[in-house]
Amino acid sequence: MKQKKKKKSHVPFRVNVLFFIVFILFSVLILRLGFVQIVYGDDYRREIERTEDITVNNPVPRGKMMDRTGKIIVDNTPQNAITYTNRGAKQDEMIEVAKKLATLIEKDTSKVQERDKKDYWILENSKRADAKVSDEEIEKLKKKLEGKELDKKIYQLKLDRITEEELNELTAFDLEVLAIYRDFSSGYALTPQMVKNKGVTDEEFAVVSENLQLLPGVDTTTDWERYYAFGDTLKSVLGNVSDDGLPAEQLEYYLARDYSRNDRVGKSQIELQYEDVLHGQKAKVKNITDKAGNVLETIPISEGKRGKDLVLSIDMDLQMAVDKIVEEELRAAKGKSGTLLLDRSYVVLMDPRTGEILSMSGKRIVKKENGEKVIMDDALGNIQTTYNVGSTVKGATIMTGFNTGAIRPGDTFYDTPVRIKGTPPKKSWKAGLGTMSDITALKYSSNVYMFQTAINIGGGTYIPDRPLKLDSKGFSTIRDSFAQYGLGIKTGIDLPNEQSGFKGTGTKPGFMLDLVIGQYDTYSNMQLAQYVSTIANGGNRMEPHIVKEIREPLMENGEIGPIIQEIEPKVLNRIEGKEEWLDRVQEGFKKVTQEPGGTAYSSFGAKGKDYNPAGKTGTAEAFYDGPERSKYGKEPPEVINLSYVGYAPYDNPEVAIAVLVPWAYQGSHGHYANRNIAERVLDTYFELKKQRQSGTANTDHSTEDQKETDGEKTEQE
Repeated sequence: MKQKKKKKSHVPFRVNVLFFIVFILFSVLILRLGFVQIVYGDDYRREIERTEDITVNNPVPRGKMMDRTGKIIVDNTPQNAITYTNRGAKQDEMIEVAKKLATLIEKDTSKVQERDKKDYWILENSKRADAKVSDEEIEKLKKKLEGKELDKKIYQLKLDRITEEELNELTAFDLEVLAIYRDFSSGYALTPQMVKNKGVTDEEFAVVSENLQLLPGVDTTTDWERYYAFGDTLKSVLGNVSDDGLPAEQLEYYLARDYSRNDRVGKSQIELQYEDVLHGQKAKVKNITDKAGNVLETIPISEGKRGKDLVLSIDMDLQMAVDKIVEEELRAAKGKSGTLLLDRSYVVLMDPRTGEILSMSGKRIVKKENGEKVIMDDALGNIQTTYNVGSTVKGATIMTGFNTGAIRPGDTFYDTPVRIKGTPPKKSWKAGLGTMSDITALKYSSNVYMFQTAINIGGGTYIPDRPLKLDSKGFSTIRDSFAQYGLGIKTGIDLPNEQSGFKGTGTKPGFMLDLVIGQYDTYSNMQLAQYVSTIANGGNRMEPHIVKEIREPLMENGEIGPIIQEIEPKVLNRIEGKEEWLDRVQEGFKKVTQEPGGTAYSSFGAKGKDYNPAGKTGTAEAFYDGPERSKYGKEPPEVINLSYVGYAPYDNPEVAIAVLVPWAYQGSHGHYANRNIAERVLDTYFELKKQRQSGTANTDHSTEDQKETDGEKTEQE
């Protein structure tokens, strides 16, 4: 029997081969690691240890505003706030935190847009969103697009195919989460982004503070809100501050100036005009992060400093009293005017020596949606609206006549209607004024004297009932002269959006005659204030300003901070003409208020005012151009605009006043709101001055009962 051969096993051999291969691979790996360690070790170590320094600016409270007596007008009040700082969190991580935060606070969702809802729906319903674009569609798109363009097109198709029913699936809670997430994702990395700073309750603040460890990136802090100590008084002039960071239309402008996206800035008026002063010096910290964006250390660079304070030239006691007078007289005139068109009135008080605005008041009647009529602040109307102002400009007309040689001091004209062929007679407000000189023409407000002056300026020869030819260059001559006083040009006040007025485009001779009596071009009430101040101070056109001083922030003991800059009086130009010429205009203005027959005598001289006033009334025939204009088609109704300019004391002026009451009345249903306002405001100014000098100033802002003017028989141009 043959012995069977022993079968040889191949397992050990295969295992040996496998071990050998593994050995070779490990050897190669060890050699490679050694190579990397020796050759590139330092480079990789530096890469791992690399850090980034990111400087972050933290906002500080804005500067305060005070009136000229030191009363706080605009302040900051602290308020609870909740912020989010993105420290490298991914989208899903931010959404998760937003969901947790939404269970702790109430979040306004009014700013959530439809696109936001669609984006969020896709995030929360990714499978359903993917199903909206088929594989076949994607394959077709791949033939035309690739990379980011392909992804963008697919995503847009998903957005377009989300139905309204699907969007309605989002609950109120989902919308709150979305609103919070929008805030989370709108800021830069490591820059605190405001999530909620209005209406944060103490309970919300406390519960969020207690759960910060579960809300990475969320923090509780103190924010600031503007507080207006005098309510809506002068609010339109003080301006507003943005609520939600930088305005979109000025984003690049502010980012280029080291602002953060969530910084609140001045949006209008003083807040905007003096933004560089009010916004302060932001606190700076340096965040040191690793490559992954994790904050390793925060190092303070500089402490923040609250914005600088503004001292305004406004006297708030005076301002409140003037506001009340304007409102009372507007209501009274509205009741007597016999027209529905009267809805506004304006007053400016200016120091003619310095250009400081002491009071800037405007009131407007506005109809609400429910039909209720309310009176709102419209102080900005003094610089942003312009009107035909009437005879108040006649002082500039007389000076233009003197400068051009059209008239000489003492020249006279007989006041009789000017009859130009083919046009209605042009006459003064009152017949029988007789022979007028330059001074008496101002006192009695003779239109005819001004017409004759304009005819001479235009090089014309007037013959009754014949055509009148005037050189059209007379328009520019008159306007250039008027501009020396501030009429028809911007005054330069330190507020944005000032209007210069409308210049008539016609060149007919009659228009030139209208121009010299204030019934052709339009002017603002601030221009009237600058104009009469120029006459009052002897010929210097002063730049009006509402900020008097810039100061360091209030000190801890409440004392006003050291002065940084005082706004010095600025003379924009010196008018042309001899001093004695201007003396005659001033004399005419004095006679207007202090001599019988003067058009404002019954309001001032007849009542024995002891502050020695001078002034000029104005009544302009104009066409209505207000909020109800569309109701009248192509033929707006004719209206009367009333104005008044003046100053006091005559021999040493310390206050100038301009009053403008547009669309005051129609037809013969007249009133004297311009003079009533001027009288009461000047009375208030000098009474307040006396009270302060005697230490008995009453700041309850009460004024005398409404004066009755029905049946009053006074001169009115």
